Amino acid sequence: MGPFVHAPGRQAHDLVVRGGTVFDGLGGAGREMDVAIRGGRISELGARLAARGTVEIDARGLAVTPGFVDIHSHGDGSLREDPRAESVIRQGITTIVAGADGSSSFSGAIGDSFADWERQLNGVKPAINVAAMIGLGSVRAKVIGEADRKATAAELTRMTALVERALSEGACGASTGLEYTPGAFAPLEELIALCRPLSSRGLPYATHMRNEDDQLLEAIDESIAVSRGARCPLQVSHLKQQGTRNWPKIDASLARLRDARAAGIDAWFDVYPWIAYSTGLTNLFPVWARDGGAEAFLARLDNPATAARIRTESLAKVDVIGGWDNVQIARVENPVDRDAEGKRLGAWAGARGEDPYVAAVGLLRRNRLEVGMLGFAMSEDNLDRLLAHDFAMVCSDGGAFAVDGPTRRGSPHPRGAGSMPRVLARYVRERKALSFADAIHKMTARPADRVHLRDRGRLAVGMAGDVVVLNPATVADTATFANPFQYPEGISAVIVNGEVAVRDGQHLASPGRVLRAQ
Repeated sequence: MGPFVHAPGRQAHDLVVRGGTVFDGLGGAGREMDVAIRGGRISELGARLAARGTVEIDARGLAVTPGFVDIHSHGDGSLREDPRAESVIRQGITTIVAGADGSSSFSGAIGDSFADWERQLNGVKPAINVAAMIGLGSVRAKVIGEADRKATAAELTRMTALVERALSEGACGASTGLEYTPGAFAPLEELIALCRPLSSRGLPYATHMRNEDDQLLEAIDESIAVSRGARCPLQVSHLKQQGTRNWPKIDASLARLRDARAAGIDAWFDVYPWIAYSTGLTNLFPVWARDGGAEAFLARLDNPATAARIRTESLAKVDVIGGWDNVQIARVENPVDRDAEGKRLGAWAGARGEDPYVAAVGLLRRNRLEVGMLGFAMSEDNLDRLLAHDFAMVCSDGGAFAVDGPTRRGSPHPRGAGSMPRVLARYVRERKALSFADAIHKMTARPADRVHLRDRGRLAVGMAGDVVVLNPATVADTATFANPFQYPEGISAVIVNGEVAVRDGQHLASPGRVLRAQ
């Protein structure tokens, strides 16, 4: 791909991408066209446009697609530290949907509202666009705290008002993380009540379900029940079948969603292209033991009346995913444990002469529960089927980090740096699980429409100028579990709101902003 061309004199367009094979995001075949942008929006599309651009990009031999929309992201968490969002923007993601897994950076309350968050985030001038859901776990924490109990009528009214406020200010859905506290303490009737404000807006309830392994099917049933009761769309987050004995449940998982759709429920799911998940190490411990927060949990580990039960249930959870060597430590807070990062917990404990369970508890104690982990538990054959499925969208479920600066820490999941390129390289080009055009559709128009970002995800006149130029033959992820701090290859240019953010490996601008559901 050649250098920028800066044309002299007054031009009809700010930017023209010339001669690429344009995929509009709707799933159809590509067509050789030029894409022109003016004032941050697509101003013209067509073969060999006569009008010039102040900046021109030669895309001959390359694919031109809408900017990727990541419908399940944690990339907003580090934007105040490093608004460049390097690992996100460099994989072609121009818009992330944050507030996932029941945890949002705002609760909807006065002084902690979507509008407050929007002002603060726009103030740091992020490289990417950011939309966000309201996290129902954050709402519960604001009103009830970490206690395992039902909400009172007054508390439920207050929580519903927080959801209503966030949606009225522009939040694009509501999310839960039902394996995490305090969201795990919410019963079905509370979830239905808090999701009812979604109904009139047609916005989705996105759920990290209560279980993704032995009780997977029951968790899907509960998710459908929330959607049915609240009369709102359902988005199952990062659908998976976790643990070898649960891999055969893929057929029943998909059948339940198909039946729900046949019954009139607007049900979809998203999936990331990896066989390992990422979570907190506390997720290997029973939810009941975490009632009341960190101090209460640590006290139960010391209490003979509860310690043995916690150990038994935790070891059963580890057994589901195949043992301690399928657990990789991603991050710690205490420098004394820094050598654990990037190591398999079983091997790390063995090198220290410790029982793995004892080593895990020690990590949690020394780090006040702030320990991240990866779990290797999913089937790649299932991934082929999930990515190719008619109800699927692609997500990363990743954070934002960089090879330099304050966000280079720990050993994060490589999904934060390579998910979209990995779909195109491994699952389109190598495994042929789905076509290039279908993959682009599942990364662009489909997720944008799902959360009512009506001017994103498609290349058409009047749409936002979010564009990716890439080589379908060479695009690939390079981040690995052993070395996650590597950027993708084969992506030549990433344009956000009509401005070139990344070009030939150089980060040039940060033109992103907060987006509201439309």
